[in-house]
Amino acid sequence: MAINYTWTIANLERNTANGGITVAHWRCTGDDGNGNTASSYGTTSHSPDPDAAGFIAFDDLTEADVLGWVHGVIDQAATESAIEAKINEMANPTTSDGLPW
Repeated sequence: MAINYTWTIANLERNTANGGITVAHWRCTGDDGNGNTASSYGTTSHSPDPDAAGFIAFDDLTEADVLGWVHGVIDQAATESAIEAKINEMANPTTSDGLPW
């Protein structure tokens, strides 16, 4: 089963004096196309240097820029693997609950 992963930025926290991002809130959602979805949500911390080459201020950012930073901090493959395990459990449950009567 192929799972489609969608990475998004849910929110950003920034230094208002220089527009540097200090915290990125991210979400990864997996969908197997058969009605089974699972997601993971997290944050990454950043220490922007407005004098550094490549600094991008808040007003000039794209979601792709921030996702690049996030993927540089977290283990993207491990995140997607954990989501895949959740979806596999939904599609093929190994436990159940209920009463026999």
